[in-house]
Amino acid sequence: QVQLVESGGGLVQTGDSLRLSCVASGRIQHTYSVGWFRQAPGKARTFIGGIHRSGGRLTYNDFVKGRFTINAENAKNTVYLQMHSLTSEDTATYYCAVRLGGFALRDASSYSTWGQGTQVTVSS
Repeated sequence: QVQLVESGGGLVQTGDSLRLSCVASGRIQHTYSVGWFRQAPGKARTFIGGIHRSGGRLTYNDFVKGRFTINAENAKNTVYLQMHSLTSEDTATYYCAVRLGGFALRDASSYSTWGQGTQVTVSS
């Protein structure tokens, strides 16, 4: 069974950049995608984007607007979320998740495994 661990969160200032990491351990016997989500207090969990691990296909939510990019480092079983030009609206807990068998989707319920999350706080 796969496990996911996010890291890289922290307290940054408006305009800063931050890179989050999602390390997968264990074995996945299917094609799968890794999605990034975030959840602010009192708000729903929101899809940021994802990457299909067997082809590299990327999917992003429109609000990303080129500020965030996702890439993978296969040798380290790691997927990254690079974020630029952060604002206070980006303050949230960020999660990565695995979706088996297909491309990354916006529907959080289609993901079977989740990491514990990493907190990102952007101060103005």
